[in-house]
Amino acid sequence: MNFSSKLLENAVNEFGNLPGIGKKTALRLVLHLLKESKEDVDTFASSIVTLKNNIKYCKTCHNISDFDICEICNSFKRDHSLICVVEDTRDVMAIENTSQYHGLYHVLNGLISPMDGVGPADLTIDSLVERIKNHETKEIIFALSATMEGDTTIFYLHKKLKDFNLKISTIARGIAFGGEIEYADEITLGRSITTRVPYENTLNK
Repeated sequence: MNFSSKLLENAVNEFGNLPGIGKKTALRLVLHLLKESKEDVDTFASSIVTLKNNIKYCKTCHNISDFDICEICNSFKRDHSLICVVEDTRDVMAIENTSQYHGLYHVLNGLISPMDGVGPADLTIDSLVERIKNHETKEIIFALSATMEGDTTIFYLHKKLKDFNLKISTIARGIAFGGEIEYADEITLGRSITTRVPYENTLNK
């Protein structure tokens, strides 16, 4: 791709570094910003810098938050005896959009994937175990993507948690194998949460 300006090329390259953004899409985004007013572009740039500098991760569940403890963990309306374990913040947002779940979350910030060099120590598993030790947790729901990495992570977590006095369940397989939580439609995902099954039952299949 030939550029008439080095400034333009640099901006396109930066946008092209974003996941899912190819060079043509990056060029289209940069050209769009050039047509916007300086005030609008300044606002856009400022929002990204402010996000990076000020965003926090909840000290309890590791969800992205504006505060040290997120609004979900702080809410007295939530069922604090119920924890839904998810891969990342996108899954929290997807489940919240169903309006079918009213417990808390625990964000692992990834899945166990030896091929990618991601092991249990790279996730927030130890933090989850500490939460269960120190709180009145009655049930853990695994809401991880139906992939090899998701199943590996669930199997590992089950071994870590099976000796605790709590119910361990997993969302119903309304989501096809290989499917990711964030892309499931709200009705399917909502039903998968409400019709969750004991994890032990899935081991016998």
